[in-house]
Amino acid sequence: MNFSDDQTLFLHGDAYLRNVGVDNVIFGYHDKELKVLLQRPFVLEKWTVTGGYIRKTETIDEAAAHIAFSRTGLKNLFLQQFRAFGTPTRAVDKGFTPERIKEATGFELPANHWIFDYFVALGFYTLTEFSKVTPTKGAYDADCAWWPVSELPSLLFDHRQIILAALEALRLHMAHFPIGYELLEEKFTLPEIHSLYETILGRSLDDRNFAKKLIATGIVIKTKETRRIGAHRSPFLYRFDTVKYQQGLKTGVELVF
Repeated sequence: MNFSDDQTLFLHGDAYLRNVGVDNVIFGYHDKELKVLLQRPFVLEKWTVTGGYIRKTETIDEAAAHIAFSRTGLKNLFLQQFRAFGTPTRAVDKGFTPERIKEATGFELPANHWIFDYFVALGFYTLTEFSKVTPTKGAYDADCAWWPVSELPSLLFDHRQIILAALEALRLHMAHFPIGYELLEEKFTLPEIHSLYETILGRSLDDRNFAKKLIATGIVIKTKETRRIGAHRSPFLYRFDTVKYQQGLKTGVELVF
């Protein structure tokens, strides 16, 4: 559950679907760490995944894309819905009161407003290249920043569970779809993509076996360029074949290492 940047949520609540929204776990990869983009609303103090309500004029996917764009400034990002979250006590959290909302937003809501009732979140995860993102906080946020998945701050509601579920889904999908493309720079070395997969999967992968299987798919191709990383080390750079990448997203590929 998150507050929309659109003030019509408070002024014209009928413009939104009631008691259902999108929680979008935005992943980035930097310095051999998987990171997640979190926001910290003024009214709630704890951190949350990026999210918001769904306008009645948009699809669920459009809502998830809108949320991702509002926090990253990027369009056409990889989006994947992975599950839904909801329990009778999900919205019960210390400090989530009409008084705190009025203090933070200036809007006065009755205690029986639907925003305080049973709430269901549709979980998405988004993949983006870390270096392209300028984290942008919302109108009612105190901050928006990257956090290592291994060092999460104090989180609201069940958002830790949401992040862990998103990571589990990402690991499953990475074994069958070439979505590593979304997290790397356009050109990379084999050790760099090897490190990416090890970081996300949380286990060691045999160097030679990994490279052999990856290249055998035809999705990753070798360029003529090299990157100088030492006096005697200039490994070749690789890139994704975008046509085969798109095909791989549709049909799946054998990437189980």
